[in-house]
Amino acid sequence: MKPKELGDHYILSSSPHAHARISVSRIMLDVILALLPTTAMGIWYFGLPAVWTILVCVSTCVVTEALCRLAMKRESSIGDLSAVLTGLLLALNLPAGLPLWMAVVGSVFAIAVAKQVFGGLGMNPFNPALAARAFMLISFTGPMTTWLAPRPNVDAVTCATPLAAVKAGALADVPSTWNLLIGNMPGCIGEVSALALALGAAYLLWRKVITWHIPAAFLATVAVYALVTGRAPAHVEILTGGVMIGAFFMATDYVTSPTTAKGKLIFGAGCGLLCMLIRHFGSYPEGCSFAILIMNAVTPLINRWTQPKPFGGK
Repeated sequence: MKPKELGDHYILSSSPHAHARISVSRIMLDVILALLPTTAMGIWYFGLPAVWTILVCVSTCVVTEALCRLAMKRESSIGDLSAVLTGLLLALNLPAGLPLWMAVVGSVFAIAVAKQVFGGLGMNPFNPALAARAFMLISFTGPMTTWLAPRPNVDAVTCATPLAAVKAGALADVPSTWNLLIGNMPGCIGEVSALALALGAAYLLWRKVITWHIPAAFLATVAVYALVTGRAPAHVEILTGGVMIGAFFMATDYVTSPTTAKGKLIFGAGCGLLCMLIRHFGSYPEGCSFAILIMNAVTPLINRWTQPKPFGGK
């Protein structure tokens, strides 16, 4: 008997049965593209020191990834662009002018320790770039808290960040709202321009790379805390430091954040609350990185608590 055509047969396979035309490398590329506006603003304000920091972090992360995969006798994963994204995110969370050898150390830590030790992409419990930043902040506290003045400021080489002014109770020294929006203030390379970060966030939401749950819960919690405590105006708390880049680009990491909508809301609110508690009562003016890392550790529990019940299940 002549065999039937393939179209006459049912093909059985395990789920998922609906496939989106998207890949890991495409998602990573989307996030990289979304970070280009804030990268450009960081380079505009801090000049060549920012350029060198970005180039060193990205290249070191790529080389470290290649060497780790080679040493582990596993297939190269450079093509998925995750190492490039980790290097870019780390650089954007560092102050311009940081000694480049420190950027190299942090990049090696991000890939070799925070990522590949756990098995590579998809298995790391903590965001690699944030883990490296926390490691560097503890190891190189002085250089990591020394800030270049933005380029238009010709009267100073280094100066205090707005969060340092808030911590000291000197709200009069906080830049105007417009300067906070465009990024004309000292800070990490990629966290200064709220408008550039918002533009990138809008792109990620439009591409459906991220959902609104974590950023909305994060920012709303920061705003409510500011309104309740009166430490500083809500817009100052949101537009300074790492809140914007943390809420949209770091806390939304697929691997280290919850999978359910309810879990994402809990996660975002936890990040916002811990960030503000560290800012308010901690020894550092900023607490965004540590807040997200702490919530990364809680992610498996949040997933367990918020997992929907199967149909008909008790």
